[in-house]
Amino acid sequence: MQTNSSRLLFIAFLLLSPLLNAQTIVNRDPQITDLVSQISADSLRAHINGLVSFGTRHTLSVPADASAQVGKKGLGAARQWILGKFNQYAKQSGGRMTATLDTWTLQPDGKRVDKPANMGNVMATLKGTDPTDTRVFIVQGHMDSRVTNVMNRESDAPGANDDGSGTAAVIELCRVMSKSSFPATVIFVTLTGEEQGLLGAEHLSERAIKEKWNLEAVLNNDIMGSNNSSDTRIIDNTRIRVFSEGLPSNLLKDTTGRIGQIQRFGNENDGKARTLARYLKEVGERYVENLEVVMVYRNDRYLRGGDHTPYVQRGFAAVRLTEMNENYEHQHQDLRTENGTEFGDYPKFMDFEYLRKNTAINLATLANLAKAPVVPQKVTVDVRNLTNATVLYWQAPTAGKVKGYYVLMRETYWPFWQKKFFTTKLGMTLPYSKDNYYFAVQAVSEDGNESLPVLPVPNLR
Repeated sequence: MQTNSSRLLFIAFLLLSPLLNAQTIVNRDPQITDLVSQISADSLRAHINGLVSFGTRHTLSVPADASAQVGKKGLGAARQWILGKFNQYAKQSGGRMTATLDTWTLQPDGKRVDKPANMGNVMATLKGTDPTDTRVFIVQGHMDSRVTNVMNRESDAPGANDDGSGTAAVIELCRVMSKSSFPATVIFVTLTGEEQGLLGAEHLSERAIKEKWNLEAVLNNDIMGSNNSSDTRIIDNTRIRVFSEGLPSNLLKDTTGRIGQIQRFGNENDGKARTLARYLKEVGERYVENLEVVMVYRNDRYLRGGDHTPYVQRGFAAVRLTEMNENYEHQHQDLRTENGTEFGDYPKFMDFEYLRKNTAINLATLANLAKAPVVPQKVTVDVRNLTNATVLYWQAPTAGKVKGYYVLMRETYWPFWQKKFFTTKLGMTLPYSKDNYYFAVQAVSEDGNESLPVLPVPNLR
């Protein structure tokens, strides 16, 4: 039976709780704000002009002896140029960053690889400063380009936007972030072989599995620097799409009963990728003005694919960032003019201020994640009794200094988190029915950086 004082406390909580919503709790870390301000449209333009100067960056344009292509046409020369950039930025990292070219030989597959291929992903690793924090965050774009015929490795394929934009974003993020330190590790990657079948991403995601990386999030940037569309002729540089899968595809072979649990408790919209997309929207819009992150509830577009998918298929949280309106006259096209329309993926068709903003939301998200504590452990919701309140419990993170925790809440039909409740304890009772809302818990650092949210597991015992 409730006492009068407990009823009064309950009523006070209900009255005050609307003040604690996701829009009013806005923490801008001064370090992240400063880093975001260093992203430069002019620098991004220079990166893309450098990439385009290699003529084609077709995956199969790399000769067996890749060193013979240094400084000349082709992907072999382009990847050495990127590696040089990464090594240059590593010098300003205080020894925390190392750059490598992860190479392997791929045999013909009877599809889009017709000869043994010299493959190579260019990687820069900014090692985390906390030895107890094993988390890894990846930001990536693909450096290869193509024209209409996917097997044409000879013709010029500028690839300024597809995917010079994502590659330039990764280079720029490396330039800016290499000067700072973060508790967790951030890896900057320019991938090969996307146009030939997501080959570089397949290699790296499989490597993450074999080497047992604690890979918590992957931000894949692909076609993110043009503000206009073909057909509809819409021009808009104030929105960017984030594609995220709902149910992880690796659950199709589920033998653990996870699918049944997801269906039973209605968590179809809260998979790892979708949770990451919500996080990216909230944090990205917090730091970058005049840019809306539009969540698209699909893994990718029709008839297309991207380098986030191999990670998703292996159970990692991975999303794709892509411009709001695509212009197909400037993707996968032979360079030509027909009926007054110029086809080809040239830098002149890009909006570098738009690319700056899109790069900046990557930085805000990465830095906030890498500065946050590890996620809360063993988050549960008590469902043993019929009550109109919700009782949540969790354990402290395994690494990172914690100021406290946010309990997030949203109505079941609502796409984003609506309210946040702060506590320093390892549990919270809320006067909201667990039947009517979704809940999650984040760990919060001393600087106010939030971990990814963790949805509770029902406690049935």
